Amino acid sequence: MENTTEKNTSFFRFEDLRIYHKALDFTEWVHESISFMTSDDKVNIGGPMLKAAQNIAINIAEGSARNKSQFVYYLKMAKSSVRECVVLNSICHKLHLISDEKEEEGRKQLMELTKMVGALIASLQKSQGSAGHDEKQSEDVDYD
Repeated sequence: MENTTEKNTSFFRFEDLRIYHKALDFTEWVHESISFMTSDDKVNIGGPMLKAAQNIAINIAEGSARNKSQFVYYLKMAKSSVRECVVLNSICHKLHLISDEKEEEGRKQLMELTKMVGALIASLQKSQGSAGHDEKQSEDVDYD
């Protein structure tokens, strides 16, 4: 007999993270956005953008299974993938591969992702104590 009062959580902890689902949503958006590209553009620009988008979710998932300091490391890797997507999104727009509206939509999702990743990093570092504080001071700053 099942216990119906148990909290409905996933077997994999990262599946309970909102940020993971936002990363999946962005990956889906990239997949849809590049579907209209020519074969050459898909290979040269779309493929790298899709891989970078996938890496956001992958790093969140991988890091969640580690200790806090390692999770922070993987979240920083996810943040690097977000930045990579920002550049590729801009390149797609500059080459007229996506519309102004699509570029803005992607940019908004990426801004939300970078804020969420940054907040999770700060939360994990705060719970680690002063060691996390020193690490945060050497981190680069997002100006968006």
